[in-house]
Amino acid sequence: MQNWVTSMMEELGYIGVFLMMALENVFPPIPSEIVLPFGGFLTTTTNITVLGVIAAATVGSVLGAIILFGIGLLLDVEQLEKMIDRYGHILRIKKQDIKRADAWFDKYGYWTVFICRLVPLVRSLISIPAGMSNMNFAMFLLFTVAGTLFWNTILILIGVQLGESWTDILKFMDLYSTVVYIGLGIGMVLIVYLFIKRRKQH
Repeated sequence: MQNWVTSMMEELGYIGVFLMMALENVFPPIPSEIVLPFGGFLTTTTNITVLGVIAAATVGSVLGAIILFGIGLLLDVEQLEKMIDRYGHILRIKKQDIKRADAWFDKYGYWTVFICRLVPLVRSLISIPAGMSNMNFAMFLLFTVAGTLFWNTILILIGVQLGESWTDILKFMDLYSTVVYIGLGIGMVLIVYLFIKRRKQH
C-alpha cells in the first residue's frame, strides 16, 4: 500500500496528493499519515510547493468528506427508525434512543466533526453520522475544512522537516493512534454505562 501511494504521488504531483486524500476519506485503509508527510518530503526534492500540497490535500480531503456526508443523508434518522421498528427488539434499541443520539449530535456535532478530523480512521467516518443527522451543510463544511486544514498542515510540515527520514513519523502516528483509540474505547464504555444506568433509573 505504502509503495503504491508514494509512487502515485511521485508521478502525479499535486493531482496524486489530491486523489490519495480523496480516496483516504472514502477508503480509510489509505492512511493520511503516509500521504501527508510524504507530500511534505516531495517539496524538498521536486518543484511542488508546501502551500500547493496543503491546498491539494485539503481539497481532496473535503471532497471525500462531502461524498460520505451525502451517503449519510441517504441513511437518515427516519430510515434508522424504520429499521429499529423492525429489528430494534433484537438489539434492544428503541426509537427514543436514536432520537437522543440525534439530539446529542445536533447539539455537539460541529465540534465533534472538528475534533474527529484529528483522529486517524475516525476522521473519515465522522462525515456519515453528520449527514445522517442532517447537519447544516455550510457548518459541516466550515468545521471539516478547519479540522482538515489543521491536520494536513501539521503532517505536511513534519514531512518537510524530516526530509528523507519522513517515515520516522509513522512510528509516532502508530503510538498516537493507539492512545487515541484507547481513549475513545474508554469513553464509549463510560457512555454505554451511563446510558444503561439512566435507562434503569427510568
